[in-house]
Amino acid sequence: MSSSKTLRKLEVVSPVPADIDIANSVEPFHISEIAKELNLSPNHYDLYGKYKAKVLLSVLDELEGSRDGYYVVVGGITPTPLGEGKSTTTVGLCQALGAFLDKKVVTCLRQPSQGPTFGIKGGAAGGGYSQVIPMDEFNLHLTGDIHAITAANNLLAAAIDTRIFHESTQSDKALLNRLCPPNKEGKRSFSDIMFRRLKKLGISKTRPEDLTPQEVKKFARLDINPVSITWRRVMDVNDRFLRKITIGQGPEEKGMVRETGFDISVASEIMAVLALTTSLADMRERLGKMVVGNSKAGDPVTADDLGVGGALTVLMKDAINPTLMQTLEGTPVLVHAGPFANIAHGNSSIVADKIALKLVGQGGFVVTEAGFGADIGAEKFMNIKCRYSGLTPQCAVIVATIRALKMHGGGPEVVAGKPLDHAYLTENVSLVEAGCVNLARHITNTKAYGVNVVVAVNKFATDSEAELNAVRNAALAAGAYDAVICTHHAHGGKGAVDLGIAVQRACENVTQPLKFLYPLDISIKEKIEAIARSYGASGVEYSEQAEKQIEMYSQQGFSGLPICMAKTQYSFSHNASEKGAPTGFVLPIRDVRGSIGAGFIYPLVGTMSTMPGLPTRPCFYDIDVDTATGKVIGLS
Repeated sequence: MSSSKTLRKLEVVSPVPADIDIANSVEPFHISEIAKELNLSPNHYDLYGKYKAKVLLSVLDELEGSRDGYYVVVGGITPTPLGEGKSTTTVGLCQALGAFLDKKVVTCLRQPSQGPTFGIKGGAAGGGYSQVIPMDEFNLHLTGDIHAITAANNLLAAAIDTRIFHESTQSDKALLNRLCPPNKEGKRSFSDIMFRRLKKLGISKTRPEDLTPQEVKKFARLDINPVSITWRRVMDVNDRFLRKITIGQGPEEKGMVRETGFDISVASEIMAVLALTTSLADMRERLGKMVVGNSKAGDPVTADDLGVGGALTVLMKDAINPTLMQTLEGTPVLVHAGPFANIAHGNSSIVADKIALKLVGQGGFVVTEAGFGADIGAEKFMNIKCRYSGLTPQCAVIVATIRALKMHGGGPEVVAGKPLDHAYLTENVSLVEAGCVNLARHITNTKAYGVNVVVAVNKFATDSEAELNAVRNAALAAGAYDAVICTHHAHGGKGAVDLGIAVQRACENVTQPLKFLYPLDISIKEKIEAIARSYGASGVEYSEQAEKQIEMYSQQGFSGLPICMAKTQYSFSHNASEKGAPTGFVLPIRDVRGSIGAGFIYPLVGTMSTMPGLPTRPCFYDIDVDTATGKVIGLS
């Protein structure tokens, strides 16, 4: 064990108790102790209770000249609906590096949505003896970032409909007079944010009264086409009945009825902005550039056109600071941002990674997780996140399970909530070997970025030695730097020591620079096709709507953005039931949309739900509070 003051020796019990019971059995260190181990002084963070603190971005300025640590991303093979333990592996690896291998380490994780916590999936703090604690605080309100996103998103939604309403009942001159009211001396002036719109329109005048009637019309009338509005309201609850709603039914709204809907908060573009921003100034620009729809003439309308970009930034100014927490074994964790992994890029924030890399310093390790399988999460980590951050990873860990590999080899369907078929509980080496084609493609694709790939086999009690050896052999044959069997769920960091050693060696022996899958200066279609080929597709088929959108985004000047594919996580292809490593399929692009402020175009491969529903028996049946101790019980 390391000599650090905040490391905690776990008392491991077998069989492994419930996650919440393990989490509640450990008394966390005061977060100031964790901060001290990272050489953070009290003026570097704001406390949020005893066990959470927000680390201020000023830390980056202070450490600007210092060297970065090693940068590791954890992805996975194409998962079963049960998940293969990427978060658990990420935490277990960090506990091994920090508590057993005496390395400076920081784990960087996404903040989970409360929707799945009360819905079907449960929390996302890791599991077993590899968890972030306090688990209830991690999975619930944390430090309010998602609430801030919800407030900012819905302020913008209100601004859109209100602007359409006021424009419908007023002349150009009346609009200008209300947008620029006179001061006590009777003089009218533009507010600072209005100069952004004037500049965009090519108007250099500085006084409202100097505008010509034509300029008044251009400036004051956004003329938003209601049909083109892409901005929806959000809330952080799984509520299927809000997917499609009608607004404007009150008598005061004068018949301005519009069909729209709610998304879950983490699907908001503001969440993607938070994850991809590099500074407060950068976030201000990105929030202002978010496109909410088009004018009737076809021009994009932004948050700054609506005059709300500055107000959105004010609502988000504390959310930009990552939250410091700890693992069960006392190693530090930065939790920040939680964008969707399909319509967004599914990775935690750039600022958390940048701060962490400076805090661990040369020879230290920052381990972050990319959502879904490596075909989605790791691909977006490389081509979107690393492009904007300028950071270069040295190692990618790909998490695999015997269970998932058997499924890819032709095993029976795996369904969440149903007992596993007998095939998954008894030895079947040939089924595992057949499924390794999926692992092999993930290794080949990820290696192409110039990183060393280490395979982490998340071991279950029913896995046999022969099955585990088959995976190790297949991984090395496919070009993995190493393949390691891990038991961190059952044993904490001790169960991932071999993985930690393999990751360290992989980082120290990287020989290539980061290589992107595509350059930004090719067309939207060429970028989509490059990603489709990495899936095994022989071609791409575009719907009429997708063709129209691609043409529009190209004309509007957005074709230089990276691509964020919204595709099922359960197959390399668009068909979730196609397991293994399918080839020769044509990838259908149903629609193409843009998160212009966040900085990517996202093609929709099939239908994506942005508002989950609750099952017949949601997780909330098990969640309660022990009124004697005040502790949360039943979180999973």
